[in-house]
Amino acid sequence: MKVCIIGDGLVSLTLANILVKKELKVDILLSKKNNYQDKSRTLGISKSNVDYFKNEILDIEKILWKIKKIKVYTEKNSNEEILKFSNNNEEIFSIIKNYELYKLLNDKLKKSKLIKFKKTINLDNIIKKNYKLIINCNPKHQITKKFFSKKIEKNYNSNAYTAIIDHKKVIKNNIAFQNFTNNGPIAFLPISETQTSVVYSLKAKNKKKNFEIQDLINKYNPQYSILKIYNYNCFELKSSNLRKYYKDNILAFGDLLHRIHPLAGQGFNMSLRDIILLSNLIDKKINLGLDLDNSICVEFQKNSQDKNFLFSTGIDYIYELFNFESKINSNLLSKSIKIIGKNKIMNSFFKKFADSGLRI
Repeated sequence: MKVCIIGDGLVSLTLANILVKKELKVDILLSKKNNYQDKSRTLGISKSNVDYFKNEILDIEKILWKIKKIKVYTEKNSNEEILKFSNNNEEIFSIIKNYELYKLLNDKLKKSKLIKFKKTINLDNIIKKNYKLIINCNPKHQITKKFFSKKIEKNYNSNAYTAIIDHKKVIKNNIAFQNFTNNGPIAFLPISETQTSVVYSLKAKNKKKNFEIQDLINKYNPQYSILKIYNYNCFELKSSNLRKYYKDNILAFGDLLHRIHPLAGQGFNMSLRDIILLSNLIDKKINLGLDLDNSICVEFQKNSQDKNFLFSTGIDYIYELFNFESKINSNLLSKSIKIIGKNKIMNSFFKKFADSGLRI
């Protein structure tokens, strides 16, 4: 049986590694533009998803940087965290550099005889190949425009600015900081004892210059003796959820299915949970000796769409909650969240929500 994956991003390569393990032949149609050489981008991966990677795909331990505490601030409460998460000195989640994960996944696939990397082709030619399942991870492909254009979308009128900080050594450096500033959330995410990545979601009509971002990083710097800031990048912030996940045996996937605000570092984790679900549905077919067909797409949408939408809405609600507080002359909301966060049951729920989404 042969499967086609349209696109060659992180989600595509992760999924391809899973399918090859099932002895399925996979054609990967390369995107015209690949952004995975950008060394400023990092992603958060939950503990449960790290375990899944190790057990089902490959060991990513050597490229992980484990985060054991999260401290959340607001500009109005900058001297004391309003939320704090930890797990008995165990990691809560980990940070990975995008390009390092991409290289590991790509290198492993190139060793497989079941994988073929091909130039992208149009819809008619894809259909002629008689693939059992077509998984579209490319938002710019012709198939997307034809079948997957209807979505619930929100423009945050913000840009996400990313950069890397070189700083003096911080022993262990395993605390992530999130500050909901008046102009948007900024996150400091450690990637070594001497490096930390920054993501600042900044409300602005015009794109900021690098020196302006540098000034803001210095302003909200929580603890670092900064030596250098570099690898600046910027991308527009939108959230979206597809209304229809499939057309016949073509399944939309990855960022095409759902995009969320990066404030909680959950985008890749959502896609990994989708991969786990899709993998289980494919296993059921294989174990019964059946072909892969449209029923997989139907079941996938049935079991994931509501959960994905609710999770995306939850992330957006967090953003809007703090955005609202920044507009009013009060820190009552922060004080309320601080009280809720001290409740052990609620604190545990927040950690499970971040680790496993709504599939807990």
